[in-house]
Amino acid sequence: MKTGRCAASTDHFRLGPRGEKLDGDRAYVDFPRLAALRNRRVGLLSGGEQQMLAVARILARRPRLLLLDELSHGLAPRVLEHLLPLIRRHTAETEAGVLIVEQHVEAALDVADRAYVLAHGEVLEGTGEALRHDRALLIASYLGEAQAQAPGQV
Repeated sequence: MKTGRCAASTDHFRLGPRGEKLDGDRAYVDFPRLAALRNRRVGLLSGGEQQMLAVARILARRPRLLLLDELSHGLAPRVLEHLLPLIRRHTAETEAGVLIVEQHVEAALDVADRAYVLAHGEVLEGTGEALRHDRALLIASYLGEAQAQAPGQV
């Protein structure tokens, strides 16, 4: 008796939208962990592995623009540490634009050319590096001004 079959990871690189051929080999270079799982059914991958596969599939299309919302959701911190520089490399190689909305702001600012932080209804902008080093701004933006004060201060 045959049962329904979930696609294996390799199937996801064979089936491109509109007949596109995706570069699965490149995806396995970027995500070596996926290479070891290439014959595992996608439904049996962990949430983080599925997220990696989704990003690998996107990058295999070599897009000119990436819109990434909460990329870190479901990923271990060390996977995110690998993923953001990989996306940065993709943009350098392809001159693609990237818009990232991310709660792990420090990690995102490490790879950002330009950054925008919404703080108390105002949009603050600058280079990723400049905003990354403005700890008071980041703390106030994410924790509120009252939380930004040192313990014991009023």
